Amino acid sequence: MLKKDLVEVVAERTGLTKRAAAEAVEAMLDAVTEALSRGDSVLLTGFGKFEVRSRAARTGINPKTMERITLPATEVPAFKAGKGLKQAVKS
Repeated sequence: MLKKDLVEVVAERTGLTKRAAAEAVEAMLDAVTEALSRGDSVLLTGFGKFEVRSRAARTGINPKTMERITLPATEVPAFKAGKGLKQAVKS
């Protein structure tokens, strides 16, 4: 499913125009992005949790030169599915 497909489903289920649905979807995505950039998590009960996780520094290999390199520690976005979403996928 693409973003445009999601917009169409939201428009159909809510009775909004596609333009209004697109704005609503974009606003939701912006809100999640802003929260994660601040280091906050976003919990959608029954659906899941968006959070920021720390990835430790590690050693990697440059595939061109086979030289060992150190990859720095970083923060990455992560999603953990909630119970309702897990059950819906199992069915």
